[in-house]
Amino acid sequence: MDLTWNEQELAFRKEVREFVEAELPADIREKAFKHQRLTNTDYIRWHRILAKKGWGAPTWPVEFGGTGWGPLQRLIFEIESFKAGAPRLLPFGLSMIGPVLMKYGSKEQQERFLPRMLTVEDWWCQGYSEPGSGSDLASLKTRAVKTADGYVVTGQKTWTTLGQYADWMFCLARTDPDAKPQRGISMLLIDMRQPGVTVRPIHTLDGGADVNEVWLDEVKVPFENLVGNENEGWTYAKYLLGHERTGIAGIGHCYRELKILKNLAATTIKDGKPADQNPRLKEKIIRLEIDIRALEMLLLRVAANSAQGPGPEASILKVRGSEIQQDLAMLQMEVMGANSWPYDFAWMEPGAEFEGPGPDFAAAASAGYFDMRKTSIYGGTTEVQKGIIAKMILSA
Repeated sequence: MDLTWNEQELAFRKEVREFVEAELPADIREKAFKHQRLTNTDYIRWHRILAKKGWGAPTWPVEFGGTGWGPLQRLIFEIESFKAGAPRLLPFGLSMIGPVLMKYGSKEQQERFLPRMLTVEDWWCQGYSEPGSGSDLASLKTRAVKTADGYVVTGQKTWTTLGQYADWMFCLARTDPDAKPQRGISMLLIDMRQPGVTVRPIHTLDGGADVNEVWLDEVKVPFENLVGNENEGWTYAKYLLGHERTGIAGIGHCYRELKILKNLAATTIKDGKPADQNPRLKEKIIRLEIDIRALEMLLLRVAANSAQGPGPEASILKVRGSEIQQDLAMLQMEVMGANSWPYDFAWMEPGAEFEGPGPDFAAAASAGYFDMRKTSIYGGTTEVQKGIIAKMILSA
């Protein structure tokens, strides 16, 4: 494939840069570069700004309200948006259940749910993992019992990212307890605002509570909220996970964190001179930049060759993306040194005033380090991804 930028792509990159620079709210940009927490309204504001421009769904085809962009345009948009400080687009609707509904959902589900994802009229969350059923997802125990009107769902989901804001959950539940594990699972769309749904926060190492446990106590789901066919949810789940793992590569995030890292190294004084003048640190930064550019090329190759949707190559992207994000966070900590350790959870909240030794951005370096420990676990652990790579690619 030709990886050189042509005139149209360069012009598009310029258009994205100018648009984000002009339209991204300054307070959101500041939070991004200080590693402070975004609120749900911050995400919604940015989604609606993009939707007004017609860029609300960069990965969707035009017939469903998307941009119809090709792989290069989508990559340019992600990198330039992140580098400018824009929030990530919420993946749960746009990159996860949205593509599933386009491929497997009914026409009624497509017409009902897809347009509202563009402006986050509905906030979605993922109901996959359970206590004891994370990497071994097929062992899930949440039950959906069929009734005259639909299903009654009982069980527990965990690590539900941003579930505290969610209006809807796409949920895997066991509809045939006697079938083989993968064959007795269905995908259901659950209204999170109805009785029987309880969301409880799980506090992470950085002091945040973006992940949750969700309890489902005889929650009613009408038949029209079954995605595709009963007991075929494992097929839809695998299709969704391919899209999720491609996004977890986080190429835009990597470029933004590299930009922050370079700025930290240039402005932090060590032994009387900027930290980036240290030859060993400079080498580490250069190696990381090479890794990011290699990840970008791999992402382009996978995207260009995935006409039927992401394949097992998405697992390679997930592994490398996780590793690079962790390396970036660790190197930011190394640049900040001891100043990054006196970490106050409250500093991450919007509007907080920093009190402590060293510069205000030092505390955020440790928060990023703590938070990035999770990247090699969520979306399928690194060990599971390597198993997929060995089975589906190396042994093919």
